[in-house]
Amino acid sequence: MAQRLAATLQDLEALPSDQKAELVDGALRLMSPTGFLPGRAGGAIYASLLAYERRTGDGYALPDNVGFAVDLPNRQSFSPDAAYHVGPVSGMKLVQGAPVFAAEVRSEHDYGPDAEAAIVAKRRDYFAAGVLVVWDVDLLSEDVVCVYRANCPDTPTIYRRGEQAEAEPAVPNWTMPVDELFS
Repeated sequence: MAQRLAATLQDLEALPSDQKAELVDGALRLMSPTGFLPGRAGGAIYASLLAYERRTGDGYALPDNVGFAVDLPNRQSFSPDAAYHVGPVSGMKLVQGAPVFAAEVRSEHDYGPDAEAAIVAKRRDYFAAGVLVVWDVDLLSEDVVCVYRANCPDTPTIYRRGEQAEAEPAVPNWTMPVDELFS
């Protein structure tokens, strides 16, 4: 039986631009296209981060499907739904290193025990790679935005409709109305 070679970052970069994937455990983990509501929510987070970037001139707001190359034992890339990056610009290639902030918006298949375990594992990987803050956005829950921080990774700050979510210390002085995730 032939041994299968592990996928590489070059394999990830060679995927068609309409395919979203992450490199995990030596394999390309393809991701399904997202639905209307999660797509709009991810776009709203990106738009708010972009306004912050333009106002402060510090860092870069990045939308869905941007790949971040990292060097963890089990993971070589991330592709969050929205992110904020303060490192160097990588041109046409994957961003080198983790963003300081990553937002993950749950899609219809991100529910149940297996999905929950995968979300927790990915959040652990984000922090191991150097991400400071991760948002877990759940449009079907009263607890819409759970803000996890690297210095307290298991105890989120929770934001609901009518409140302003934040991403301190990753994106200083940036807030976003939770209600904008639904418009």
